[in-house]
Amino acid sequence: MKWIFFDLGATLVDESDVYTSRCEYAIRQLNIDSAEFMNKVYEEAKISPTPIRTAAKAYGVVLPEWDNSLEKLYEGVFDLISYLHGKYKLGIIANQALGTQERIDNWGIGKYFDVVMASAEAGCAKPDLKIFSMALDKAGCEPKDAIMVGDRLDNDIIPAKKMGMKTVWVRQGYAIYQSIDDESKRPDHIVDSIGELRGLDFIF
Repeated sequence: MKWIFFDLGATLVDESDVYTSRCEYAIRQLNIDSAEFMNKVYEEAKISPTPIRTAAKAYGVVLPEWDNSLEKLYEGVFDLISYLHGKYKLGIIANQALGTQERIDNWGIGKYFDVVMASAEAGCAKPDLKIFSMALDKAGCEPKDAIMVGDRLDNDIIPAKKMGMKTVWVRQGYAIYQSIDDESKRPDHIVDSIGELRGLDFIF
C-alpha cells in the first residue's frame, strides 16, 4: 500500500461530546424520556450516517448547528498519524463543513496529510464515488494501492470497495449499530478502535 485515507468524524475525531449535546437539546425540546429518543437514534444509526439529525427530524425537531468546539482527537491518534506518516502517504476523505484543513491544523495533525478531500470543498459527499475518485486523482494513486479507514459501512467501506480500495472498518461511535448483511460489503479488516491500527500495520 502507498496511501492510507481516513475518514474524520468517529474515526480520527471523537464526536461523543457533540452527540451528547445534540441529543440533550432534542430531548429538552420534546420533553420526552431520554431513553425513547436514544432508542430512536440507535435504530437510525443502523441505516443513517447522521442518526441524531434523522431521529430529531422524525420528531419534528430542528437541531442547532454542529459545534466543532466539542470535537477532539481520539486518544493515540496523534502518535498513530505521526508514526504512519513516516511510512505512507496519508489523506482524508470526509463529509465535513468548510475549514477542515484549519481544524486538523489546530489539532496538530494537518501537516501529516498530503491530500484533504472534504465534501464542502469538493462539492460532493460520501458515499458518492466522485469524492473518492477526486481524492485518488489528487494523490496520483491507483485504488489498488490505497486503503480507506472509516467508521461507516455505508459511507466509507462500501464505496471504497467499489472503487477497488482496501478497507478497514473502525467500529467507533454509532458505527457499532451497523451490521454486515451482505458478504460483498465486508471490509478487509475490522477494528474496535482507531488505536488498533498500530497492530494492523502489516496490512499496509
